Amino acid sequence: MSETVSARPAVGRRGDEPAPLAPSRNTRTPLGWWRNPWRRPYILATVTWAYLAWSLLPVLIAIGISFSAGRSNAVWQGFSTQWWWGHPKSDPSGALFVSPELHAALIQSLRLSFLTMFIAVPIGVAFAIGISRWRGPAPAGANFLMLFSFVIPEIIIGISMFLFFTYLLKFVHLGTGAQLLSLVTYQVSYPVIIVRARMLTVGREYEEAATDLGASPTQAVRRVLLPLLYPAILVSFVLVFADTIDDFITVRYLSGGASTEPLSVKIYDFSRGTLTPAINAAATFLLFSTLVIALLGVYLYRRITSGQRGQAQEMSDYLT
Repeated sequence: MSETVSARPAVGRRGDEPAPLAPSRNTRTPLGWWRNPWRRPYILATVTWAYLAWSLLPVLIAIGISFSAGRSNAVWQGFSTQWWWGHPKSDPSGALFVSPELHAALIQSLRLSFLTMFIAVPIGVAFAIGISRWRGPAPAGANFLMLFSFVIPEIIIGISMFLFFTYLLKFVHLGTGAQLLSLVTYQVSYPVIIVRARMLTVGREYEEAATDLGASPTQAVRRVLLPLLYPAILVSFVLVFADTIDDFITVRYLSGGASTEPLSVKIYDFSRGTLTPAINAAATFLLFSTLVIALLGVYLYRRITSGQRGQAQEMSDYLT
């Protein structure tokens, strides 16, 4: 009994700060150190850092090669930005922002990503609110339909959409229109699931309080519910953009030609031939664009919720 008590952290006299642990005889042995629940997690920290290094090191190497001064895609030959917007001697028109093919693919990727994001997220938010307010067995089927899109392999979605636009919806030609409709169709699932999860945690008490104070249902949704859903909406924007900008299977099946192929398809096409650091620059651009959108979402979230946090703090200070 005394050994068990001595292994626990002691509490100071005032009870606010724990006193330092007293060394026990059992913890001095390897078996005692392993059984001590208060030991530092060296093994867990080592595994975590090893996994992060294993995952991030290839990405960092690929990013570094994109700034190489030589043509080699495996050997570092000095720092240079020529594969981004310069004119390399070995390939004068091969830089990311100079090559006509890569530049057009970059514009197509950004066009599809932003259009899908600004179309799919509002539809998904409205659909999530509608499912939550819908009564009967139909909402369960609609919710299952949203979850079902995550289970279906993307190659099946790409082939199905290709056959659909080729044989049924013939007035929608392959290209940007077909790609955008297909991306919006299954990207709607992200905001629906995320917003519905947020609504379950918020509850309906705030809306009911607003209607009791004289607000109409529309005003309760616009002035009470939507501000509470801002975190989920911003996360939906980031996820839809990140999942769309590097989409490959669906946009490749629905491409109407070389002019409508996004950057992910161009990276695949170029990787089958002679690789240059311009391909690394293209992949780095996809990564950096996702990070920029994520950071922008965090910034907007802090700006939007700063007033709410201040009001909550004032109310807490008033009550205390």
